Amino acid sequence: MRFFHTLAIAALLLHTAVAQTPPNDQIPINSPFVASPPQIIGAMLQLAGVKNTDTVYDLGCGDGRIVIFAAKQYGARGVGIDLNPVRIDEARANARSAGVTDRVSFEVNDLFDADISGASVVALYLLPEANLRLRERLLRELKPGTRVVSHSFAMGDWKPDREALVDGDRIFLWTIPPR
Repeated sequence: MRFFHTLAIAALLLHTAVAQTPPNDQIPINSPFVASPPQIIGAMLQLAGVKNTDTVYDLGCGDGRIVIFAAKQYGARGVGIDLNPVRIDEARANARSAGVTDRVSFEVNDLFDADISGASVVALYLLPEANLRLRERLLRELKPGTRVVSHSFAMGDWKPDREALVDGDRIFLWTIPPR
């Protein structure tokens, strides 16, 4: 059932994005904040093999729950990036409440412009069009061996290294290949 709900949201947002496509043919990000449940976050980070030496970037981080979970459960560092300053304020407050402000940071930025080169793991819960638009940048800017994990949506013809199904939701994992 959750899959169909996610699919319906994606279809509605795709229709909105296509209707608002700017002249330069770049698809805007019109994604509402939809939080990943704890069991999905846990499965994403486990699939990515997160450990305390990792730096997890969450592109479109919302309330910061993925990088906060990575810091609390694995001792990883985390960076959350989101366009919405209200969400970033919420993420910072959540990090304070969780006691992980020494391990995580959040920035108001466009995920297509932010510096992501420090990531060893990138977490995504974006619509398929955003994943596709981001794909070349990930392959170009991330170090070989960096893991990319996505909740619900794949990356076109870039075949994942692994997939998992958790409570009806798909999770995908890719590893940035050697150049």
